[in-house]
Amino acid sequence: MTSLDVRETPGPPGITTGFAVLLAVACGIAVADIYYAQPLLEEIGRDLGIGPAGLGFVTTVTQVGYFLGLLLIVPLGDLLNRRILIPAGSVIAAVALVAVAVSPGPVTFFVASGVVGLATVVQQVIIAYSAVVSDPRSRGRILGIVTSGVVIGILLARTVSGLLSDAFGWRSVYVVSALLMLGVALVLGLRLPPELPDRPRVSYRRLITSVFTLTAHERVFRVRSLITLFMFAGFGALWGSMALPLSAAPWHLSTSAVGLFGLVGAAGAIGAARAGALADRGRAQWVTGITLALFAVSWLPIAWLPHSLVPLLAGIVVIDFAGQAVHVTNQHLIVGIDPNSSSRLIGSNMAYYSVGFGGGAVSATTVYSTWGWGAVCVLGAGFSVVALLVWAVDRISAARTATDEVLNGVS
Repeated sequence: MTSLDVRETPGPPGITTGFAVLLAVACGIAVADIYYAQPLLEEIGRDLGIGPAGLGFVTTVTQVGYFLGLLLIVPLGDLLNRRILIPAGSVIAAVALVAVAVSPGPVTFFVASGVVGLATVVQQVIIAYSAVVSDPRSRGRILGIVTSGVVIGILLARTVSGLLSDAFGWRSVYVVSALLMLGVALVLGLRLPPELPDRPRVSYRRLITSVFTLTAHERVFRVRSLITLFMFAGFGALWGSMALPLSAAPWHLSTSAVGLFGLVGAAGAIGAARAGALADRGRAQWVTGITLALFAVSWLPIAWLPHSLVPLLAGIVVIDFAGQAVHVTNQHLIVGIDPNSSSRLIGSNMAYYSVGFGGGAVSATTVYSTWGWGAVCVLGAGFSVVALLVWAVDRISAARTATDEVLNGVS
């Protein structure tokens, strides 16, 4: 263990900013694995003989694997030693990525893609680990840094895959990503501090049913997960369908050019990293309300895409800034329920993310094919407003409860 990673001082444990950045990079590398295919669908289809009707399964299979991983693997972080679980998951992901790269046909490709999705949930185990070893007084700031790696990885995956594919073919994307995952396994296997002792023992059955029990019994989890669901549905509506109008008239942008828009979104996500620090100072609700409002308003400039790209760029910066700020705040409050159960809390919350993002992307592409980009923006704004309403109703309910308690105390 080095002084760079964990502060051996009296009081709560903690990790340094430098080590949090390392964990953020590892998270970004891992989560990108499930998004590389999105700009490569046509090329993969031509090479493997997958028809237009089957191309949708390329993304779907990976996302299904990811969803199952959130429910079945991430909660294991509360049961097993994360110093073993994280490198092992990274190696399995690397092997699956190699299998994708050498796939001779659709069956091998789909099976390997499902395993990629299943194994790359290791980045959520990393986030849960960072929450556990963080000083409670700076947990929000650390989570802000680490989770920014996830958002940036999602956004830059399309840029990287487009550039590599244009230069060396789509298979090269998965070879490079496999090498990166092996690097993650090696570095974190050597650098992760020892597991914290005396963790409560919980049955695996109880772990994998946490998403249901937490939703039923924990108000903070329930509210924040509903916000996650609808906010990421809006996020999925944008990033799951934006390539369609950009590659059509009047823009006719290439795969690489469309991927570069991820760089703009990444800039917005980086800017939101301080949201966690505000949450540490007790301003989580204030941050949530303002940024959810920004998230909804950002659809106005995004709607200008058919006419001008400048408002679109501004809207992308705002929506990614707001989305990351809300996401960090959500996880800060959810982990606060019980930091020792961070894996099941984060895994269960991210199950809502997976459903929201996937559902938003699918519904947006369907709406676009029928009614065009304007309807997609109405849909995305609608998801955003629902997320804001969930927060507002919860705040009103909390205020009424507090008032009733005061009145009952006086009486």
